[in-house]
Amino acid sequence: MTVPRYEILLAAGAESLGGRCLPTLLGPDAPRVCAVDRELRSAIPRRPAVVVPMTLGRDPDLSPVAAQALRWAARGRAEGELLLARPLAGTGHLVGWLRAALVHARLTAASAVLLVAPAIGPEPDAELFKIARLVRQFTPVRWVEVALSGGDPDVDEGVERCRLLGAEEVVLVPASFVPAPARPGTRTAGPLLGRASLITLIHRRATEAEHRWSGHRDDGLAEPMPHTHTHEETRTHVG
Repeated sequence: MTVPRYEILLAAGAESLGGRCLPTLLGPDAPRVCAVDRELRSAIPRRPAVVVPMTLGRDPDLSPVAAQALRWAARGRAEGELLLARPLAGTGHLVGWLRAALVHARLTAASAVLLVAPAIGPEPDAELFKIARLVRQFTPVRWVEVALSGGDPDVDEGVERCRLLGAEEVVLVPASFVPAPARPGTRTAGPLLGRASLITLIHRRATEAEHRWSGHRDDGLAEPMPHTHTHEETRTHVG
């Protein structure tokens, strides 16, 4: 069976500020970015398309909302013209990428890491504290703290906490697609994934969705099953 040529759309949510920070990360030739709550329905083309939910695991509503938009748009169209890919990444991938970022940051025994991400809601925000604990568990870092942009604790409070704990250096590391902010007297790490790696992963998710349809007639538009975190996923950096 010949797999049709699908246009890729990126469904964006809170982890990328509704997609506003993605064009800078992805570059000018990247797939179109659509805020899932405002733009996705109107952006779905008449040609075959596959939607990739741009989450790193902390936006559990992104895939269900994207699926709802695609089911609405699929009315009156041929089966398999609209596909929903699995999310770009899960929290296990995020833990692995954060560990790698800490290695590249060349921390000292007196360094503290502050993971920074947008506030989403009580459960996704609590998940970030769990992620911080997993990052600290398997890296030689004394302090791994959390700050929530637009939430509690905010970035300034997070930096102050690190200093009160005794850190001589504070390194801000993004735990989302949003760049970590700069603060006086701190260091700021770059994005978790480079542009080429991010584009490669997007195309991998889209290709998986196409193969799932051609091989199993599964368009991904059924209600998504809740994600179950596994230790194996935690050890996976890209997949």
